Amino acid sequence: MNLPKEFRYSDEHEWVKQEGDNKVRIGITDFAQSELGDIVFVELPEVGDTLEANSPFGSVESVKTVSELYAPVSGKVVEVNGDLEDSPENVNSAPYEGGWMVVVEIEGTSDLEKLMDADKYQAMVSED
Repeated sequence: MNLPKEFRYSDEHEWVKQEGDNKVRIGITDFAQSELGDIVFVELPEVGDTLEANSPFGSVESVKTVSELYAPVSGKVVEVNGDLEDSPENVNSAPYEGGWMVVVEIEGTSDLEKLMDADKYQAMVSED
């Protein structure tokens, strides 16, 4: 399983990558996409929407199921990966690169500090 060490991870299998002082990029983990199977549709918020940590912000539909996405941090959506509209399979092929979902402007790092590092996330999914 691919887990970038510099990312943070949520209980709901989202990853967070810091991009400067107050912006983070969010997607779902390699583990999550492999559990879901072939992704056929991604529903994301719009630029300007506000995310609340631990609340749903979109969904991913695979050939197996529909799964809600939960915001790992609170903040304002400043960028959405529009490529996923036509190519949702990018989440399967490159969950940490082309399969990212949104960029969020955050206030402070308190939400980030609550997330797991790669080792803790690895331990959590190994228990499942």
